Amino acid sequence: MKMWKCLAAAVLALLAFGAANRPDQLTIARLKYSGGGDWYSNPTSLPNLLQQLRERLGLDTAGEEAVVAPADPELFSYPLVYMNGHGTVRFSEQDINNLREFFRRGGVLWADDNYGMDPSFRKEIARVLPDHPLQEIPFDHPVFSIYYVFERGLPKIHEHDGGPPTLYGIYLDGRLAVFYTFNTDIGDGLESEGVHPQDSPEIREQAMQMAINLVLFVLSS
Repeated sequence: MKMWKCLAAAVLALLAFGAANRPDQLTIARLKYSGGGDWYSNPTSLPNLLQQLRERLGLDTAGEEAVVAPADPELFSYPLVYMNGHGTVRFSEQDINNLREFFRRGGVLWADDNYGMDPSFRKEIARVLPDHPLQEIPFDHPVFSIYYVFERGLPKIHEHDGGPPTLYGIYLDGRLAVFYTFNTDIGDGLESEGVHPQDSPEIREQAMQMAINLVLFVLSS
């Protein structure tokens, strides 16, 4: 019963968001950040996620992601903004001010480290929210069971340097404003079949299920 209540809340939130901002279809925005990192990596990941939200949950989603810069006024049109990459992230002062306002208005950022983004992301997000540190999200958090159940937290998609996959978050006014998926590479697992031959169908399904959970949690919160 709880799962269906959460799903219903997410659907209503999506419909309300679409009516208020984009009356045609709903999408997720990719953050086009500066610093030299490949913000555009995993190009099939978000379209695949949007397709699965449509096919599995019946949501009226767009076929393509949106792209938005941190300082762009369009940032406020999206409840969920996604960023990933392998390299350096750098925010200007204008970026920081806009992101702070985005969070203040209820927006959520999902940062997904492809392998290499971690040091600069931690530094830059601390500039945006200096009084709100990243915290590890425990396995019993609702994001791990809102639709699909992950009793051991994040799935491990890629090995990288080994170590456990970890979900971090930043709380702002009692809600999670930032999700940070580290040491797993969910975005690679969302890519189309054959892009990463080492990812088995089972691994790719785990990545998709976790991504769907994240989206539903954000939109039902």
